[in-house]
Amino acid sequence: MTTAPDQPDLLEAATAIRQGTQRLARRVRTVRSAGALSTNKISVLSHLARLGPSTPGEVAALDRQQPQSLTRVFADLERDGLVVRSADAGDRRQSIIAITDTGLRELQRDVAERDAWLAGALVGLSETERQVLVLAAALMEQIADG
Repeated sequence: MTTAPDQPDLLEAATAIRQGTQRLARRVRTVRSAGALSTNKISVLSHLARLGPSTPGEVAALDRQQPQSLTRVFADLERDGLVVRSADAGDRRQSIIAITDTGLRELQRDVAERDAWLAGALVGLSETERQVLVLAAALMEQIADG
């Protein structure tokens, strides 16, 4: 973990960015329809869609959780046909979880719903303001990957 810089302007910028991203993330989560999958389930499906079949430990590590914390999530997703579980060919004690076509469609539906809300919220901004946000999003991805 990195330590916070001593420069007050960087700390102020970090605080403003954190507060803005957290408020927006909470708002986007609240616009999901009733009966939508939990954020844990969406996170698991997102990881599997992006990375392909993975072990429970690999998926849990991406969310900084223990695999045991997601046991019920994995079971629910499998029961609902959104993921399939198979034995690892290299280590039969280990399971591999993969997203199904149904799971991918459910993930895409959830993402589309949130993107539609956000697109509507962007209507009130100028083209320049929207481009600033697009640039900021790219920079936040860069920071998150770093």
